[in-house]
Amino acid sequence: MAQETMEGINPTRMELLKLKDREKLAVKGHSLLKEKRDALIKEFFDILDRVKGSRGKVEETLKSAFEDLTAAQVVMGDSAVQKSALSVKESIDVDIESRSIMGVVVPVMDSKMEKRTLVDRGYSFADTSVRLDEAAKKFEESLALIIELGEIEKTIYLLAAEIESTKRRVNALEHIMIPKLQNTVKSIEMRLQEMERENFVRLKMIKSTIEAEE
Repeated sequence: MAQETMEGINPTRMELLKLKDREKLAVKGHSLLKEKRDALIKEFFDILDRVKGSRGKVEETLKSAFEDLTAAQVVMGDSAVQKSALSVKESIDVDIESRSIMGVVVPVMDSKMEKRTLVDRGYSFADTSVRLDEAAKKFEESLALIIELGEIEKTIYLLAAEIESTKRRVNALEHIMIPKLQNTVKSIEMRLQEMERENFVRLKMIKSTIEAEE
């Protein structure tokens, strides 16, 4: 199978020098991209461990919150629980900024939630069960954990996309561009050597002809 070369390249010394420079840049770029890919993969798996831990916390806290909510519904009734829920005011502020991981811009979420009592939440001691207050506290904790989990999962998604893109570029350089450049350089070098031999033979023939005529 013939080795693939670049098309439209003239076999001249100038083109040969240009191709060798391109080959050096391609090899250097390939090395840098491999380093970036490896660093991104390491960062990806480090954050992936955080995802597993965060998901576990969210599931555990939500499960406990729903158990308390169910108990409160049994004691108070659905209507009373819904009435208490409607009286609760928003209690969380979220600021979204960003940071860069190897050139990948990922979100940074800063959530602020004040710890609140029954009165702060807007319902009274007389009309509610202690299990409702426990459920409210756990749902508030869950909300903070969910925001954190959202930040981590979005970061994972963005890193995975960049890793895939970087892998494609590494493979394209390694298996297509660099081999093509190397094959083209060899082809031009062989063609230049062949042209030199032809010129040498031609000059030798001219010299012989001149000497024969003298």
